Amino acid sequence: QVQLKESGGGLVQAGDSLRLSCVASGRTGIITVLGWFRQAPGKDREFVAAITRSTVNTQYADSVRGRFAISKDKTMNTVFLQMTNLRPEDTAVYYCAAKIRGSGDYGLWGQGTQVSVSS
Repeated sequence: QVQLKESGGGLVQAGDSLRLSCVASGRTGIITVLGWFRQAPGKDREFVAAITRSTVNTQYADSVRGRFAISKDKTMNTVFLQMTNLRPEDTAVYYCAAKIRGSGDYGLWGQGTQVSVSS
């Protein structure tokens, strides 16, 4: 199995930057896509960004494109989310998620890390 663990959250001011990390452990060779999602209080969880292992394609939600950047290390065992020009509406619990070989869904999730942006 694969385990995902996020880190790097915190409390920042609007306009600041923050970098989240997600470390995958276990059978990481079966991971095909790593992504970031977020859930704000009272709202549904939403997609933020994703990166593929094989093609290194990236995807972003419109709300973060140009401000956030997703990247990974060579092994695909660690994925980063560099967040710049943070806004109060970026406040949420950020989750790392993975798709594994043979599945088109994000079936593996981390426990989340809180990002709070004050105005």
